Amino acid sequence: MRAIMMGALAALALAVPAQAQETVAITGGRILTGEGIIENGTVVITNGRIASVGSGAAPAGARVIDASGKVVTPGIVAVDSGLAGTEVGSVSSTNDLRNQSNTLSAAFDVSYGLDPWSFTLPVARLGGVTRAVVVPNHPGGSGGHVHEHDAAGAGEGGYHDPGLFAGQAAVIHLGQGMDILVQPRVAMVAPFGAAGAGVAGGARGAEYTLFKETLDEVRLYQQNRAAYQRAGLRDLMLSRADLEALIPVVEGDMPLIVTVHRAADIRQVLRLAREENIRLILDGAEEGWLVADEIAAANVPVLLDALANLPGNFERRASRMENAAALDAAGVVIAIKGTEGSTHRARETRYNAGNAVAHGLPYERAIAAITTNPARIFGMQDRFGALRAGAEGDVVVWSGDPLEPLSQAEAVFVRGVEQPLESRPLQLRDRYMPQQRTMPPAYSR
Repeated sequence: MRAIMMGALAALALAVPAQAQETVAITGGRILTGEGIIENGTVVITNGRIASVGSGAAPAGARVIDASGKVVTPGIVAVDSGLAGTEVGSVSSTNDLRNQSNTLSAAFDVSYGLDPWSFTLPVARLGGVTRAVVVPNHPGGSGGHVHEHDAAGAGEGGYHDPGLFAGQAAVIHLGQGMDILVQPRVAMVAPFGAAGAGVAGGARGAEYTLFKETLDEVRLYQQNRAAYQRAGLRDLMLSRADLEALIPVVEGDMPLIVTVHRAADIRQVLRLAREENIRLILDGAEEGWLVADEIAAANVPVLLDALANLPGNFERRASRMENAAALDAAGVVIAIKGTEGSTHRARETRYNAGNAVAHGLPYERAIAAITTNPARIFGMQDRFGALRAGAEGDVVVWSGDPLEPLSQAEAVFVRGVEQPLESRPLQLRDRYMPQQRTMPPAYSR
């Protein structure tokens, strides 16, 4: 049995492509670099990275992909995502995004639960997604399609006091292989607004007070580690692991993703960030357009759902689909999310960007909002997100406009490796669908 298992693992390892060593030239396409447009351009990928982007010819010996009449873009980056962290939302054993411990909050690290064989990855990849920012579940958030009762920090004994933090996000790539982790602990995550108030005891003022007290205790611990180790420091609210995890936040080295919706709450978290000198990323901000100038002045980026337009509760009374356009016009760096936590429907990220264009967001800014901006927000702009020389080779060739639903990804490269255009749903379709049946163009594969 052991020999059989080892043989199977070896076969799987052989099936996974190694880092690309070949040179590939994608020629003749309309190139949306994430920073501009090049007509009839050429993208050259070699040794896993982009060697050049421009109007030159393919280098000698390169494998040429003719993209004439097609569109070439950077890979899409899914933000506020649950990719590789959850498989079936209703099956708790497949969800490694939700922490219900009473003794662990800020130190919860989603990177340890990532599944490189998740069925969600190939599906998202077919939608041009090549990277994802995976976030833990928490009250009021959408990462991994969270529900209000899926509260990080809430176990059988009730909410951990203060339980204000959901844990730490990670960046992954969607290429084949076992090692999909790009960077762990890229941001801390916390709910604010009504969800945060619920964690803190029911009132927004309670959460802000507890939050400030928590950061004060982190600073106290940081300055008195030796005393803490010998039990010479007063009792603190959080565990040592949580205190350690929050040190980069209080030092300004790790951004805090704050889920917040209504304009009044946005203004308060901006005030809190000024008072505590912490770096913020707003998540949600459905009423952000009402205070867009303040968000821009604070230099705080926003992760948003471009489809949010219904006053589903009192926090979203002023939701509107022009939110993305208004924030962008004010100078806010925005990243557009996929649908339902960017997990099972992460491939719809580009559709959401297209809807933002239909409601006033300039086309090139929409492309940036799903490619270059997410990379920039999480400090990865030198690695991926744009088609530029030296960047990792995340490139997608589209049959047409990537923001048009009928357009399909015809070639997807992740870190310079061309990926198979296969997924379990497609395999099931091919297995069970009568082959003689005529299908619409989008199903032609």
